[in-house]
Amino acid sequence: MDFGVPLERHRNESRVGLAPRGVRILTDMGHRVFVETGAGDASRFPDAEYRDAGAEMVFRREEVFRRAEVIVGVAAPEAEEIALTGEGQVLMAFWHMAITPKSIVSAMSQQKLTAIGMEMIQEANQHRPVLHAMSELAGQMTIHTAAHLLHRESGGRGVLLGSSPGIPPATVLIIGAGTVGRAAARAAVGSGAQVIMLDKDMDKLHGVTHEFHGRITTDTADRETIARFVRFADVLIGAVLVPGGHAPYLVTKEMVTSMRPGSVILDISIDQGGCVETSRPTTLEDPSFIMYDVVHYCVGNMTASVPRTASKALTHANLRYLERIARYGVEEALRGSPALRRGTTMYRGTVTEEITASLFGLEYKPIEMLLGGEVR
Repeated sequence: MDFGVPLERHRNESRVGLAPRGVRILTDMGHRVFVETGAGDASRFPDAEYRDAGAEMVFRREEVFRRAEVIVGVAAPEAEEIALTGEGQVLMAFWHMAITPKSIVSAMSQQKLTAIGMEMIQEANQHRPVLHAMSELAGQMTIHTAAHLLHRESGGRGVLLGSSPGIPPATVLIIGAGTVGRAAARAAVGSGAQVIMLDKDMDKLHGVTHEFHGRITTDTADRETIARFVRFADVLIGAVLVPGGHAPYLVTKEMVTSMRPGSVILDISIDQGGCVETSRPTTLEDPSFIMYDVVHYCVGNMTASVPRTASKALTHANLRYLERIARYGVEEALRGSPALRRGTTMYRGTVTEEITASLFGLEYKPIEMLLGGEVR
């Protein structure tokens, strides 16, 4: 089977879909991997390292898209890249279909493409291995980023995230007790901050209480509770996940205006549209803005600022699924892997994810119906 690794062309996207270690494993299995020249440069993986791993280097992205059966990327392909694909080709990326332009989804359908959203791959225990890998990194990074944004020169309140003798620590409010939220809580507690975590899922809150031995405050994430805690938070981290859908606005404009001047918001849900009403997507080049005297950070691909670590983590998490596809072919791999089926939002041009179909007004069919035969 032929795999392709393109150079990411989205603004500030410096990660690469497959690190050299992943290429070596696939080529050792007897498969070909076409890597676009320079694809790993931003992650400090030079072309020579890919060649040594057995990759075939190509100089134009047209070659990658036209020669490979499976494209392994990071960001969802753009319109001009969809135009380079062939019928039945597989595109693996972080699709985030809820915010993908309808024109892209329509073009994919016409090309009869198969789209596997790496963020949607889910094992039987509800674990999303690829998303977890990126979320764990993002959660750790939020606290480092928040500490910097609290500095006066960043527009912040001019307070230390941790504590100093006789001075109370900063208060970090985390909405969402998933992977990002817990990783952020661990880093915040380690820095000496006072941490409050909100979630609607009581089982998750019980788990948080057990993990942190009562060192953080937990409460239910209803509107009244959120509004109460937002008012005195120095840092607000929005870490809400709605698989396949748009994140709900849990923090309203009115809540933001109630925050103290120089407070900081990090909306990590921005890749799903954001969970703070005043958020808008920003980039690593220009990561923050100030609205209502509150600093907002809304970078959807924040782990791209540590691309070498992120690309390695992405490869580690994704490799088991790529190996399955390489060994059995796409159709058989999907038949034998419920996790891969859950990650497939489109199969040969037909939408196989109900939320996506509803959002775009397209026909929906379960992937099991399209595969036919026995699925396991």
